[in-house]
Amino acid sequence: MNSDTCHNNAFYMQEAISLAKNGRGYTSPNPMVGAVVVKNGQIVGRGWHRAYGSSHAEVEAINDAGKNSHGSDIYVTLEPCNHYGKTPPCTKKIIDSGIRRVVVAAQDPNPFVTGGGIKYLRENGIEVEIGICKDEAETLIEDFIWYIQHDKKPFVVLKCASTLDGRIATSTGDSKWITCEKSRQFVHELRHSYDAILVGSGTLHKDNPSLTARIKDKNAKDPHRVILDSNLSINLYANILTQNSNAKTIIATSYDANPKKRAILENMGVTVISVTEKVNLVKQADCLYQEKTFLDFENLLEQLGKMKIMSLLIEGGATVIGSALSSGIVNKVLFFIAPKILGGDDGVPVCRGRSPLLMKDAFQLKKVELMRFDDDTLIQGYLK
Repeated sequence: MNSDTCHNNAFYMQEAISLAKNGRGYTSPNPMVGAVVVKNGQIVGRGWHRAYGSSHAEVEAINDAGKNSHGSDIYVTLEPCNHYGKTPPCTKKIIDSGIRRVVVAAQDPNPFVTGGGIKYLRENGIEVEIGICKDEAETLIEDFIWYIQHDKKPFVVLKCASTLDGRIATSTGDSKWITCEKSRQFVHELRHSYDAILVGSGTLHKDNPSLTARIKDKNAKDPHRVILDSNLSINLYANILTQNSNAKTIIATSYDANPKKRAILENMGVTVISVTEKVNLVKQADCLYQEKTFLDFENLLEQLGKMKIMSLLIEGGATVIGSALSSGIVNKVLFFIAPKILGGDDGVPVCRGRSPLLMKDAFQLKKVELMRFDDDTLIQGYLK
């Protein structure tokens, strides 16, 4: 393959990736996918998976290209499906349209399916090329890949905002506002992107949040609201119970929580799930310390996964943040740092709980990236 072909392949695949992003927040539990049909060096068809249950990206792009599909190439961000689900297999649509060549960014992450679509296309005389812009295409659907390959447990993102000296609130609990308006608007876009958002009962009582995605798109969905509330202490007039939303409210509680309160909440349409409690073993130097958490995050993730919640955004307070990190469930971290200094040691820290005695045992982020929102800085990276 010459350099011009490589350049063109990347150019067209980047266009397919850009199209795929249009489906952000709408396709779960399916992945975002984009596709373009190219003939004689020109893009003649564009498509993306718009919503769960709707046509796949390849079908959209081929339909957009019409008769121009015959003898063309199609660039698609994910391996075309080769099975019947909500829609017919895309491989059949590609073959019937007369497409001669398929360029795929990433293979299907399901180990029982991967390569099947590619194999079928090749068996039917279609040239297939794999791996163009692979890393970017896989990052686009990192939650889907994790969910499929890890027993259908959600991909977990931890988000917080702090001052330069590491405080998420003053000593009085005041936290409005640490970050600027642009940062806060970006957070609402994040909420739209994830299936569910989680906070603890402390945040619920202090802030009475709605946990909605307030963005301009009238078709935007709110994330399902997950509340850690081991004692069912929630106020029955809390915003998440009384405000209209297209999302579920899920309360995770202990097995021995008040059964009468549980019945009331369930009659209000709330999903109440019982989660096991767990004792964490925290390593400090050569010693292990027992530290009881409110609820077992691993058990919670198993139950959320069964609800087809593929991605979870944690926006909790210091206790929830510390517990999530020590439980080892966090995949990705988003820390907004505002150029503000409280200048004391009496504010609320980012994390509560025991921390390592040695710096070598600190949580280390990988693939770190920075973004700016006016004077705020967003630091994002991966823990696993």
